[in-house]
Amino acid sequence: MLNFDFSSLTPSTIATLASGMVISLQVAGTALGVGLVWGTVLAMMRLSRFRALSLVATVYVNLFRSVPLAMVLLSFYLIVPQVLRSLFNTATDTRLLSALVGFALFESAYYAEIIRAGIQSVPKGQLGAALALGMKPLQAMRIVVLPQAFKNMLPLLFTQLIALFQDTSLVYVISLSDFFTGAEGIGERDGRIEEMMIVAGAVYFIICFSASTLIKRLSAKGQLS
Repeated sequence: MLNFDFSSLTPSTIATLASGMVISLQVAGTALGVGLVWGTVLAMMRLSRFRALSLVATVYVNLFRSVPLAMVLLSFYLIVPQVLRSLFNTATDTRLLSALVGFALFESAYYAEIIRAGIQSVPKGQLGAALALGMKPLQAMRIVVLPQAFKNMLPLLFTQLIALFQDTSLVYVISLSDFFTGAEGIGERDGRIEEMMIVAGAVYFIICFSASTLIKRLSAKGQLS
C-alpha cells in the first residue's frame, strides 16, 4: 500500500524550491533571449550567398545539434573557470555562468533552424519587391522578411521554449541547484525522495501543460500564425 508523506513541504523547503525555480527560469530566459538573437544571425548566415559564412554557420549548428546538452554543460563548466582565471585572476563560483553560456549557445543552434525555416516560408517575391523599392538586402530582411518569418514560426518557438524549460533540470551535472536539484536534495535529506519527485513532476507538468495549452489556443485563434 502506498504511504506518501509530504510533511517535507515546509515553508523553508518551499522557499528553497522557489529559489531553485528562479535559477531554472533565469537559465531558460537567458537561453531564449540569446538563442533568438544569435539564432537569427546563424540562420541568416546559413542562407547567405557567401559560402564561407554559410559553412561556418552550418558547422556550428550541426555540431551543437549532434552533442548531448549534458556534455556541453560539462565542457563549459570546465572551460569558463579557466578563461575567467586567466583574464581576471579570479576563482569565483562559475556554475551559473557556465549554465547560462552553455544553454544559450546550445539552444541557438535549434532556434537557428527554426528561424531559417521561418525565413524560407516567406515568399521570395516579398524580398524581391522590397529590393525593387530600393531597400538594401539587410534592410529588406529586417523590415519585410523577418517580421513575417517570426509570425509564421511563433508556435515552434514557444514549443522549443517548453522543451528548453524542461531541459534546465540537466544543470545538476554541474552541481547547480535549480528547482529539480533542490527537490531531489530535500527528498534525500528527509528520506522522502519519492514524494519530492512527485512534487517536482507535478510542478513541471502544470507549467509545461499550461504553456502548451495556451499555445494551442492562441494558434487556433490565429494569434500565433
